[in-house]
Amino acid sequence: MDYEFSGATPATLAEFNLAGGVDNLQTFYDISLVDGYNIPMGINYIPAKNTTFIPPNLTNCACIATTGWVYLPAGNGTFYSNVTYPIPLESEETNESRPAFAPCNSACAATGTDKDCCIGKYHDPHICKPSQYSKSVKAVCPDAYSFAYDDQQSTFIIPKGGGWEVVMCPEGRSTDILRKLGSEMFELASGGKLSPHTLKRLRNATYVMEERGPAGVVRPWTLMLMICVAVACTWVVL
Repeated sequence: MDYEFSGATPATLAEFNLAGGVDNLQTFYDISLVDGYNIPMGINYIPAKNTTFIPPNLTNCACIATTGWVYLPAGNGTFYSNVTYPIPLESEETNESRPAFAPCNSACAATGTDKDCCIGKYHDPHICKPSQYSKSVKAVCPDAYSFAYDDQQSTFIIPKGGGWEVVMCPEGRSTDILRKLGSEMFELASGGKLSPHTLKRLRNATYVMEERGPAGVVRPWTLMLMICVAVACTWVVL
C-alpha cells in the first residue's frame, strides 16, 4: 500500500508505513506537524490477534495544542487513556500558557526555504536542525513529528498487524509516550515482544508519569500512508 495525499497547509497529519523494518514485519506511524497544525488529533491502535499483548500506553498517541481543548492531566481522564495502563501525558502547558498554535504553519510551510524545509544543502540530519517552530511543537505535543529529521523522537514502531482509529478534535492532553517510555518502546521495536516485568512496570502509574530523558532511537521509513485532516471534527476509522 503506497498512498500519499495532502491538502492546503497548515494540516495535522497521521502518517503510517504499513510494511516497515526488517522483512517488512513492522508498522511505523506518527502524528506529524511538519506541514503545520490545524486541529487536535489522536491515534488509537486496534490490536490484531498477534498484538493483543501490547498495552495502549505504548501505542495511543495524541497531539492537543488548541487552546480550550486542553484538560488538566488525569490518570484516565481522556479517550485514549486506560485504567490498567495509564498513558504518560504532557503536564507543563496550560490553556493560558499555550503558544498561539491553532492554526499554525510550520517553518517550512511559512517560508519555503531550503533551511526550514531540510532540502538542498540542508538535506542532511547533521545540518538541518530544529527551528523555533519545532521546539514549540515539542513543548505542546511531545510525541508529534516537528520537522523533517525528527524521526528519533516522534516515530512509533510496533509489530505488523492490527488497525487504527484516527480521532480528530479530541479533548484532554497531548501524550508524552516516546520520551517517558522510550526504553519500553525500544524493547517492543527491537524484539517484537514485552517481558512480564515490563508489562508490570507499564501498569505502575508512578513509574509511567516519572520524568525521563529523550526518546529512544528509531529508524526512518520508505513507504508512507498520509492522512490529511479535514477541518471538521469527526471520527475516522481505518
